[in-house]
Amino acid sequence: MCRLAITFLALAAAAAAQDAPAVLEWDELPPLPDAVGFAGPFAGISDGALVVAGGANFPDGRPWDGAVKRWHASTFVLEGENEWRAADPLARPVAYGVGLTWRDAVVCIGGGDADEHFADAFLLRWTGERLEREDLPELPRPVAFACGAIDGDVVYVAGGLESPAAERPLATFYALDLSAEERAWRVLDPWPGPARMLAVCGVLDGGFYLFGGCDLDPQLEADNKRVYLKDVYRYTPDSGWSRRADMPLALAGGPTPAFAAGGEHLALVGGDDGSRRHETATLRDEHPGFRADVHLYHPLTDAWVVAGEFPKDVGPDPGGDPNAGRWPPVTTSAVDWDGRLVLASGEVRPGVRSPRVLVGSPRPREVSFAFLDWAALGLYLAILLGMGFWFARREHSTDDFFLAGRRIPWWAAGASIFGTQLSAITFMAIPAKAYATDWTYMVGNMGIVAMAPVVVYAYLPFFRKLHVASAYEYLERRFALSLRLFGSVAFIVYQLARMGIVLLLPALALAAVTGLDVRLCILAMGMLSTVYTALGGIEAVIWTDVLQVVVLMGGALVAFFVVSAGVDGGLAGMVEVAVSADKLRLADLRLDWTEATLGVLLMSAIFNTLVPYTTDQAVIQRYLTTSDEKQAARAVWTNAVLTIPATLLFYGLGSALFVFYAQHPAALDPARTTDQVFPWFIATQLPVGIAGLLIAGIFAAAMSSLDSSMNSIATAGVTDFYRRFRPLVADARCLRLARVLTVVLGALGTGTALLLARFDVRSLLDLFLQNLGLLGGTLAGLFALGIFTRRVMAVHAWIGVIASAAALVYAREATDIHGLVYAGIGSGTCFVSGILSSWIVPRTIRDLPGLTLWTVNDDSPTT
Repeated sequence: MCRLAITFLALAAAAAAQDAPAVLEWDELPPLPDAVGFAGPFAGISDGALVVAGGANFPDGRPWDGAVKRWHASTFVLEGENEWRAADPLARPVAYGVGLTWRDAVVCIGGGDADEHFADAFLLRWTGERLEREDLPELPRPVAFACGAIDGDVVYVAGGLESPAAERPLATFYALDLSAEERAWRVLDPWPGPARMLAVCGVLDGGFYLFGGCDLDPQLEADNKRVYLKDVYRYTPDSGWSRRADMPLALAGGPTPAFAAGGEHLALVGGDDGSRRHETATLRDEHPGFRADVHLYHPLTDAWVVAGEFPKDVGPDPGGDPNAGRWPPVTTSAVDWDGRLVLASGEVRPGVRSPRVLVGSPRPREVSFAFLDWAALGLYLAILLGMGFWFARREHSTDDFFLAGRRIPWWAAGASIFGTQLSAITFMAIPAKAYATDWTYMVGNMGIVAMAPVVVYAYLPFFRKLHVASAYEYLERRFALSLRLFGSVAFIVYQLARMGIVLLLPALALAAVTGLDVRLCILAMGMLSTVYTALGGIEAVIWTDVLQVVVLMGGALVAFFVVSAGVDGGLAGMVEVAVSADKLRLADLRLDWTEATLGVLLMSAIFNTLVPYTTDQAVIQRYLTTSDEKQAARAVWTNAVLTIPATLLFYGLGSALFVFYAQHPAALDPARTTDQVFPWFIATQLPVGIAGLLIAGIFAAAMSSLDSSMNSIATAGVTDFYRRFRPLVADARCLRLARVLTVVLGALGTGTALLLARFDVRSLLDLFLQNLGLLGGTLAGLFALGIFTRRVMAVHAWIGVIASAAALVYAREATDIHGLVYAGIGSGTCFVSGILSSWIVPRTIRDLPGLTLWTVNDDSPTT
């Protein structure tokens, strides 16, 4: 135990270093076709080509030798990284404006020349042959040396200098919506800090960030009026400005906007720290240039880290041939070109430009599994496969294959229900959600605790007393065959579509943190789960779920204690930091149905719980594997009880990860997304062997989602279609068909995941799943109509289904209501519409023995 604690502390100490590995790998594109290069050009991407326009330089020598600075109107275009082409010149020479990329155009804002600064704003579009200009509204005032960034369609411009003779920079903040029919600049409140010029800015997750820059102090000597700044501010349209953690040092003039590295960090390359500003006149060609370090800012934890350096090379003769070296530039635009950072030209020393075009490509950190990790992963997967062969000996009938012969203990069935709901996506997503936000979503996760009595006393008796194998058999007995087929088809199509996603998303995360090829992860999970499910049926599925729950819960507990040991002050210190950062907030009390407020989450807790527990064959099938209704009720309660500590553990783990990475920002990999934060921690911080076992558990959780889908689809397909329309078919034939279907379904799910991984068509599938997923609330309303009413017949139920679908489509397309409310809208509309139509469209009320809550104790047929 002591050795384990020492290991934990050693790991935490290793993570504490604030210098991280290099985040960018540098290369070059063809240099600009100008012998000197430019400072302050506009730059951006149009029609897939890099456009560089304008700029200023000293074409005739050095300024200390009397050379005159000149401004230029020339433009250049680079297509496909081949050769530069000269394009149509700008309307006038200009430099030091803001250059950005918006859709297929380069946005050019402000700038100036030797005599004046401009308020111009325009778009440049490359047609393949020429640059076309589209004018935008002029800025409220002229400005150069400002910074700007685009968030969606909105351009923000901050600070700058109004004229070459201005004694102070501006404290102005403007916004322009480029998508508006009538474009107009808006004057917004400035940041609560000094005015500035030559700042760097960036956007990430809806926030605009303003970094450093410099002020001018008229009281200082003529050539050294700059006051370098390191303060940082964040702006959002909803909340305005807020102060953030200062930069590690004051910097100005760096390439802007900041590069969104990996989507979670902002990378600031180089910049001028002002340390040599008094020596420029004496150093001349001996000037060492500007800073080469890359600073990473992580907005989520508000932390800074140095992540490598620009590979500076002064060359053999910096004075006579500065272009022979590679220097970190300032006063140039930072361009995101297909996920790479491009720095075109720029100032590399005072008075010296470079025509070089530099490219920084994100470099993910490599993670290598130790032998014990591979051994743990291999052993775990082998055990799962062995369980399939073990239980295959007992699968002699469809009752065995679909319902495990009703011999599953209540505690195992309950753990399996819990494991089915705890998919690999959920296992990674809940800690990631708490890490990124707070605990407000916890209310929704605890819904089963409140709804368990409803499931046990209002729904479970019908599934058990009717001796059904498919949940949708109930709909035929209560209403009509058409509704049984509707429910079964909706379930099957949804499960078929989601199988690829539940394999792909964990595979992407696992591949990112283990180094395994994503296709190998998909094939391993798909093939293994198909084999043991086809062999062992629902019995293998349930017992592998039990093992998965033990491993995942145990691993999460170990991870929580490792995180606690790695933060200052241990568990108490972790709680203190989390509270101060408002990471433990439990509820948003606003009256707003478009955000995840308390009202939205309470509705989600009710109806998004009812959907799986009352309509989902994969869950209901577990109710039916126990020996009787009493044991099934215990299974439901077991699942509800397990949900309480699991929810607290996973949310606590997310908050703990926030504190850990806030204190050890160098331990984060900028190439990883927030959703990968927990797998990344597992792979890099947990002790050898335990990491492998927990990664194996994530594999198993993904396979659990797939095996549940395969077995439940096979059950629904054979029971609701094949056996329903061929009632005299031999049970042995049905069993063979179920096994064949399982193999086909496994191949289909695996193939879909491989296809999604190769062609990245997830957005189309996500849209399909979102629309199909709307039917979950409709099905919940349909089952509620059957159980809680006696007047409602098949025609009324169909009216409810149609009304529900229409209401959900309207809610999705015409309102901003939060998606967590959809299940409540679907269920409520179906239920109310069904009841109302039963009074408007009367039908003969038939006897419903044992089929409603009001007739549950009446004699009912069992076949």
